Amino acid sequence: MHILVDADALPGPIREILFRAAQRLRLRLTLVANKILQVPGSEYISTIRVGQGFDVVDEAIVEMVEAGDLVITADIPLAAKVIEKDAHALNPRGELYTKDTIQSRLTMRNLLSELRSAGVNTGGPPPLSQRDRQAFANSLDIFLTSRGLR
Repeated sequence: MHILVDADALPGPIREILFRAAQRLRLRLTLVANKILQVPGSEYISTIRVGQGFDVVDEAIVEMVEAGDLVITADIPLAAKVIEKDAHALNPRGELYTKDTIQSRLTMRNLLSELRSAGVNTGGPPPLSQRDRQAFANSLDIFLTSRGLR
């Protein structure tokens, strides 16, 4: 299994949780971004820098992901594409997107996007809290354990 990360806006605490998991379990972890990223020296952790542009990171991840892989992203359209490829998607707040939930998440995302384009201030997500970090760590642990990785 390979963990791919949509790393452009990934919060630092989530990145650290992923680094520790990759090292502990000897899992391939690849962070994909359109900027230079600092990562610890490890045979398991790598980065891929892609060019600037809309959805360039997403396209690179979709091209690399294989069935059974895990993608870390808050990008719901990317999560939907990953799920279509029989891979898994987990957001940085600990929500595992599934075939059963992704359509409703896409619908809500599209509604909020339409409201914003009409001038309605829908606000953004709240800052990542300690509870969010713990939820992510727990969800990642449950996911990896369910695949026999401990």
